[in-house]
Amino acid sequence: MLYSLGRTVFSIYLRLFHRLKIHGADNIPKRKPFIICSNHINWKDPTTVGAAFPRSVNIRFMAKKELFKNPLFGYALKKAGAFPVDRENADYGAIKKAYQLLNDKHVLGLFPEGSRSKDGSLQKAYNGAALIAVRSGVPIVPVAIKGPYKLFKPLNIFNGRPFVLPPLIYNSKEEKKAQLEEMSDMIMLNISSILPDGIE
Repeated sequence: MLYSLGRTVFSIYLRLFHRLKIHGADNIPKRKPFIICSNHINWKDPTTVGAAFPRSVNIRFMAKKELFKNPLFGYALKKAGAFPVDRENADYGAIKKAYQLLNDKHVLGLFPEGSRSKDGSLQKAYNGAALIAVRSGVPIVPVAIKGPYKLFKPLNIFNGRPFVLPPLIYNSKEEKKAQLEEMSDMIMLNISSILPDGIE
């Protein structure tokens, strides 16, 4: 309920005051579950991603645990379907929650970079998104947000074609880590491929 209401309100706000333009709507899978992996440039990104997908797609966002410290804000986030993750440590609880959501046919929203980019350029991704995607076997929809978030300036969001990561095959922890890093780079490369330069 809260997610649906918030999505509607922010969708109207973004279209009126940020001239939101959505590209690649045909790339959104009709079947669930799937994972959305987006770049991260502003605190409003989750609402922008939510507005770019149909109302029938209720996105469950993984968000940094610091956002849940404020009791009121944390309560609102949880009611909207978000759940916390510890970015600095191996948060197996958050990963387990992600698997459970995907197993229950939900859509998972992730920002692989973990934190907002200060200059809009893509950052190196954490391995968590790759691990969840490869272990669950569900497709990834790459999403690219092109700002700026300035009043009455065009804000563009691009939905790329879904893709599936290759199997994770390893004989040691070092090999596992190396493969996950390659897969994380693959995710960011897919986001980069739909992020145009110079669009206004």
